[in-house]
Amino acid sequence: MRAIVLHPDIQSDRTRRGPDHALAEAVALAAALPDLEIVGSDIVRLPRAQPGLLFGTGKIDEIGAWIEAEHVGLVLIDGPVTPVQQRNLEKEWGCKLLDRTGLILEIFADRAATREGVLQVELAALSYQRTRLVRAWTHLERQRGGLGFVGGPGETQIEADRRAIDEAVTRIRRQLQKVVKTRALHRSARKKVPYPVVALVGYTNAGKSTLFNRLTGAEVMAKDMLFATLDPTMRLVTLPDKTDVILSDTVGFISDLPTQLVAAFRATLEEVLDADLILHVRDISHPETVEQAEDVGAILRDLGVAETAPLIEVWNKLDQLPEEARAARMNEATRHGDIFTTSALTGEGLDTVLTAVSETLSPPRHSEVLLLPHSDGRRRAWLFEQGVVEGETQQEDHARLEVRWTDRQAKAFRAMAAS
Repeated sequence: MRAIVLHPDIQSDRTRRGPDHALAEAVALAAALPDLEIVGSDIVRLPRAQPGLLFGTGKIDEIGAWIEAEHVGLVLIDGPVTPVQQRNLEKEWGCKLLDRTGLILEIFADRAATREGVLQVELAALSYQRTRLVRAWTHLERQRGGLGFVGGPGETQIEADRRAIDEAVTRIRRQLQKVVKTRALHRSARKKVPYPVVALVGYTNAGKSTLFNRLTGAEVMAKDMLFATLDPTMRLVTLPDKTDVILSDTVGFISDLPTQLVAAFRATLEEVLDADLILHVRDISHPETVEQAEDVGAILRDLGVAETAPLIEVWNKLDQLPEEARAARMNEATRHGDIFTTSALTGEGLDTVLTAVSETLSPPRHSEVLLLPHSDGRRRAWLFEQGVVEGETQQEDHARLEVRWTDRQAKAFRAMAAS
C-alpha cells in the first residue's frame, strides 16, 4: 500500500525535539511495517490543532491533491488524532488514516513472536479501540439525538461493542495471568542457579540486538529498523573472569510511547526489573542521542528500575561516526570513566565492555594458599579453568597453589572434595 507520513508541528505544543528528527523517526516507524511503500513525508506547521479536522481547510485541500496525485491509500500522522478528526479526515481524503499510537500497535502486532507478546499486543489494541469506540459513538449519539432518536440503534450498538471488547479484555487478561505465572516460575528457577542477569536497554534501533548477537552468537532479528525486537530473549554468556551471566535483550524504548502500550508491555520489561546490571545502549551517531537517553532514563524511572540496579552506559555505532567526531566521543567517554564506546557491528570495544561487566558483577575475592596432592588432578584443573590461580609451586608430594577467589568458588571447590 502507498502511504505518506505527516508530522504536525503544533506551535502551542512544541516539545524539546526538532520536527525534522521527529519526522525522520516517524518515517522509520512506517518503514518497519511490511508491504508499505512510503511515497512522501512532510512537516505540517500549525499554530494550533483544529478540533474537528486537526489541519486548516487550505492545508487539507493541499494534502488531498497530493494524496490523489500519488494514489495514496494510507496517511500516517505522527501524533495523536481524535476519533472525530480521524473520521473527518478519512472522509475528506478518501483513504485510511493511522495516528502514532495506531502505527506502533500495527508494528507491535507484526513483530510479537511469543505467546505473551501476542497477548500484550491484543490487550493494548483493545484498550485503544475501546477509547476510540466510546468517543466516536458519543459524537454520533449527539448528532442522532438532534434528529429525534431516543436510545436508538446507536446506543444499542455502542453497548454491544463495548461489552464485546470488555469480554475480550477479560479473557486476554486471564490468559496473560497464566503466561506471567509461567514466566515467574522460570525466573524463580533461574534464581536458584547463581547466574546474574544483565539486561540490555536502550532507545529503539540503538543496536541492542546486534550487540546481543555479537556477545552470544545468537541470531536474534537485528535490522536497521525500529522495534526489530519485541519479545525478551535470554542467553548464557561467559565473561572474561569466567563468570557466567544471563544476557537479556529487551524491547526498544521510544519517545511519546502511548500510555496503554507502556502498561501493556510492563511485563515484557520484567526482566529489567530483575536485572543485576543494566547496559544502556545508545546510538551515539544519532543527532538526538541525548534526548533519546533522557527518554530511556524517564521510562526506567517510571518502572522503578533506576534505583534497583547498577547501570553501565554503552555508546554504540562508533563505526557510523566520521573520524573527528569519533575521536571526540571516545575522549568524552574516557573523561567520564563509566561510559564505554563500542561498535557492535565491528566488535570494537566489546572486550572493554565485558571486562567492565565482570568488575561490576564480581563478588568480593580473597586470597588463600592450597596444598593439593599430585593425585588430585581434577580439582587442580578446575582451579585453572576458573582462572583463580595466581601462583603454583611444585613440592615433593604436593603442589602449593596461591588462589584468589570468591566465597562461591571456595564453596564449590570444597564440595568437589566431598563428592
